[in-house]
Amino acid sequence: MASTTPTQIDTAPPVAKSGRSTGRAGDKIFAGLSKGSGILLLAIMASIAAFLAYRASIALADNEGNFLTTFDWNASADPPVFGIAVLLFGTVVSSIVAMAIAVPIAVGIALFISHYAPRKLAAPLAYVVDLLAAVPSIIYGIWGALFLVPYLGGLNSWLDEYLGWTYVFDKTEVGVARSLFTVGILLAIMILPIVTSVSREVFLQVPRMNEEAALALGATRWEVIRLSVLPFGRSGVISASMLGLGRALGETMAVATVLSPSFLISGHILDAGGGTFAQNIAAKFDEANEFGRDALIASGLVLFLLTLLVNGTARLIIARRKDFSGANA
Repeated sequence: MASTTPTQIDTAPPVAKSGRSTGRAGDKIFAGLSKGSGILLLAIMASIAAFLAYRASIALADNEGNFLTTFDWNASADPPVFGIAVLLFGTVVSSIVAMAIAVPIAVGIALFISHYAPRKLAAPLAYVVDLLAAVPSIIYGIWGALFLVPYLGGLNSWLDEYLGWTYVFDKTEVGVARSLFTVGILLAIMILPIVTSVSREVFLQVPRMNEEAALALGATRWEVIRLSVLPFGRSGVISASMLGLGRALGETMAVATVLSPSFLISGHILDAGGGTFAQNIAAKFDEANEFGRDALIASGLVLFLLTLLVNGTARLIIARRKDFSGANA
């Protein structure tokens, strides 16, 4: 008798060919839209850079001063003389002060919300922090001019008395606190919500098993954060800091409201004076002639390149520390 083997019956529901082709077509459409969006973004960036470079070349061709080292800004004079030395110094110094103040506080707030605060307190606190990011810049500027500037005199005197030996905090002029240090404090308050929100979301993505394993080995709460949370979220904190730095570099109205501009470079950051790229553009754009606007566009091109440099540096740092980014978790 011939042996027969039982045949297996496929009980899986048939897949419609039309559905399969529709899925493949949807994938192709989505891939095309994604690629097109990326190309469009690059094209926009390239067009902005080309426009800035073209208008800047017109101004730089007739500039009688050194664009990188001249302290004056007389683009409407005959002959025109202007440079970005003071603007570059003020932008960098105020941003460094803002980052030095904001980043440690933001990371501390993010850790408190994500790992220390009770749930009933964490949610409202996170909402308040996120709400601060929606406050317009001009509101920060008005608050800084009417409240921050008058009440920083005591802090400036204290820094001058106890840290004046550092030269940086040596106050050599008497007057209101319309200085780069005041601008740095105001910028720190403005970027604090951005850095805090991004860092908090990164800390919440830490695998729970990593924290539980550390606790099971007898680690304290701080040791868990130091050994598990911070290494995992390091790249996220760097990204958050670069987002905050980008806003600090390009902030306009708040800085223009608080700072007392002058084209002098001084290492005493408590003294009034200084300037930034964005503040100078906002202050001089309306009164400038066509050539003066080209000169301001030239300074805007430098700010554009500076922002690209900061973002590129951040990408390199994140790429070198990709093992801690959580991508392989």
